[in-house]
Amino acid sequence: MTIISKDISKAVQLLNAEQIVAIPTETVYGLAGNIYSEKAIKSIFKTKQRPFFNPLIVHIPSIDYLSQIVEHLPEKAKLLAQAFWPGPITLVLKKKAIIPDLITAGKDTVAVRIPNHPSTLALLNQLEFPLAAPSANPFGSISPTRAKHVETYFKHKIKMILDGGACKKGIESTIIGFENDEPIIYRLGSTAMEDIEAVVGKITILNKKKVNPDAPGMLERHYAPKTQTILTDSILDSINAWKNQRIGVITFQNKIENRHINIQLALSEKGNLSESASNLYNILHQLDKMNLDVIIAEKFPNHGLGKSINDRLERATK
Repeated sequence: MTIISKDISKAVQLLNAEQIVAIPTETVYGLAGNIYSEKAIKSIFKTKQRPFFNPLIVHIPSIDYLSQIVEHLPEKAKLLAQAFWPGPITLVLKKKAIIPDLITAGKDTVAVRIPNHPSTLALLNQLEFPLAAPSANPFGSISPTRAKHVETYFKHKIKMILDGGACKKGIESTIIGFENDEPIIYRLGSTAMEDIEAVVGKITILNKKKVNPDAPGMLERHYAPKTQTILTDSILDSINAWKNQRIGVITFQNKIENRHINIQLALSEKGNLSESASNLYNILHQLDKMNLDVIIAEKFPNHGLGKSINDRLERATK
């Protein structure tokens, strides 16, 4: 039986015993374990049905902790850490030998961040080891932003979900790697590209990969509902193409008047991209339970967090 609890001391006890615990972050809930415990890390991969070629993100309590796990910190990585940590940005850096290859899929780099959630920061500060914590969902499924989402996925498979309420950011961290000490975006996420460029200058985006990704979250299909999902520039044309089916619609702000729609949900009636990102996965969870034939989502403005929302919806449609 999985317990949902705010008891940090219980989570500490389980993690010290090489168990895995679902933890809240500002982005999504993660499935966490001691990075130095082979038992715990293998349990994460098995529980999620995640392939071992896909690396994990290591969560640490402070910037000072980096020196224990990272071999080299480029100057622009330091600037990004100072600007955005704790927060939804992950840096992929040259690892020290102490970091197990199981965490990094055999690569010489490790993905690392400091989560910005009070419960998980308190938890990390009570542990003597960092936590690996990929999203707490079966591999490829919609990420969880509520404790109940995790319970639905893993009832009876994990012992505890540390309840931290709804995740404020709602989509995963932005992942940044370094080539010749210059930053490159491996995955768009909850830190907007424009905000990153304000700190380190112009930055490029690495294309998604089908296999052997450089970092977590780079696979082409990911974050996907079981229901067929379509991302479209012309939502009315897509509705017309499915007019004899049960249709769910996701819009940015405005509702659409169309008799063929069974259910429609706007991510932000105020037209706010941050609110839209926060609501995205929860709305996908809702629609995925409704026995729909298709979920049709309109493309978001291609700037700020709109780019990240489009990225998640594109991967859901592959």
